[in-house]
Amino acid sequence: MAEKKSGAQAKNSETKLIRELADILNETELSEIEMKRGDLKIRVAKHSGQMISAFAAPAPAPAAIAAPVSAPMPAPSSDADLSDHPGAVKSPMVGTAYTRPSPDASAFVNDGDSVAEGDTILLIEAMKTFNPITAPKSGTIKSILVSDAQPVEFGEALFIIE
Repeated sequence: MAEKKSGAQAKNSETKLIRELADILNETELSEIEMKRGDLKIRVAKHSGQMISAFAAPAPAPAAIAAPVSAPMPAPSSDADLSDHPGAVKSPMVGTAYTRPSPDASAFVNDGDSVAEGDTILLIEAMKTFNPITAPKSGTIKSILVSDAQPVEFGEALFIIE
């Protein structure tokens, strides 16, 4: 009997946490929140002001979340320094970054390319929707900080434009 009560308490705790995360979404301009605590992974997202997804699932094994790597990306400095770089463009969401429009296409841009404000630099797939990430200003791509099909977090530096 005690085991059932503990399981019910855990489920109530998860439900309460999901509702708290949904409240945060409603109070802010965020479109989704993902949280991991031990084996528990919770992702809550909204679309057009309505909640469309809320679930709790065990986190996948670390080997299952490894992204395919085509080539190691050289880092000009540490990630903390890159996020503070004045030309850093950060991810507006959690998802998977794609540097090209399709698997058989060339990359949108390469290091050293000139871009105009509004040019698509990469895509982030979130909830089966591809979201274009565009150049916020005209300039030169100094560094692309993500590789194709790499998972990205909210606020993670994606590329540097100067």
